[in-house]
Amino acid sequence: MSLLLENVKKSYKEPDGSTLPILDIERFELKENEQVVLIGESGSGKSTLLNVISGITAADSGKVTIAGTEIASMPEVVRDRFRAERIGFVFQTFNLLPAFSALENVLLGMSFSRKKPNRDRAKELLSLVGLEHRLHHHPKQMSVGEQQRVAVARALANQPKLLLADEPTANVDVSNQETILHLLRDACSQNQIAMLLVTHSQEVAKQFDRVETLTDFNKVHAQV
Repeated sequence: MSLLLENVKKSYKEPDGSTLPILDIERFELKENEQVVLIGESGSGKSTLLNVISGITAADSGKVTIAGTEIASMPEVVRDRFRAERIGFVFQTFNLLPAFSALENVLLGMSFSRKKPNRDRAKELLSLVGLEHRLHHHPKQMSVGEQQRVAVARALANQPKLLLADEPTANVDVSNQETILHLLRDACSQNQIAMLLVTHSQEVAKQFDRVETLTDFNKVHAQV
């Protein structure tokens, strides 16, 4: 099992001191190497869910198990290290550092794990996403589609067991959407990585065998 959520709850405090529930998930699982699309409208809690799965945010209660390791009860610094080594994250807004080249952005992704950054692997990953000619270009020198491909390469840098993709095609044009999807799916298949991809696009969702709707298994549907 690559991912298992059990009785996961998450809420936030409102300015007036009241509690705003966001997640209440009895069970959700992702098998090894499985690729799943999660559909959720704005405010359904999907970003909070990804943050809880990745350990960026701690769940209030329940278990989050990734590749056999339960992370919800880990101290924050341990969760951060686990995320760097075992989880890849493709952000909607890319989160590339503008002062760094494509190669440096991928190498930076490697630096957060205990392994020594591997320059050859970083180059291989950028070649995999078709950017071998952009190694030393900075984000502002690349198209939006190229920036997203750098983000994909960075997410694969530490050979994760689970890849989380938050609306990875939302900020690229139609011609690049298929490219990004194929890159993600092929890379996960070749490297035996499970993927949970969040989207609101039915066009994206219909390309996957398993499609889940967050509100179907999240007992809370609150505005975040």
